[in-house]
Amino acid sequence: MNSIFESEIAICPDDIDLNNHVHNTKYLDYLLAARYDQMIKGYKMSMKDFESLGYNWVVSITNIEHKRALNLDDKILVRTQMDSVNGAQCKVNFWIIKKENEKVAAQGHIIYTMISTKNGRPVRTPEEIIKKYSI
Repeated sequence: MNSIFESEIAICPDDIDLNNHVHNTKYLDYLLAARYDQMIKGYKMSMKDFESLGYNWVVSITNIEHKRALNLDDKILVRTQMDSVNGAQCKVNFWIIKKENEKVAAQGHIIYTMISTKNGRPVRTPEEIIKKYSI
């Protein structure tokens, strides 16, 4: 199994919807913020460094199971784990956790497709990137 990395993310007032909890679209923002943070801290390669290699990631599939509402005063942790790499695609599992009680607010996975920044087309994930992410 690959490592699980964790980032603490702040909930902002504009994340709250008319039902007084975090709007479902904000969960994707939390995941994106966590991935940028975790690329630096966990994988020791910033997104800028990654892009300098001529690659980027685009989201192909998003699966989120919402389990509990998040509110403005909640502190949250976003945990992610590289699950698998298959050709140009990689699957990343995630959990969004309420920090105070360690209960899962949402969980799921995202399938990212690696693309060339030169032409925007999918490209097979190079072995050196697979090794860097398989920790």
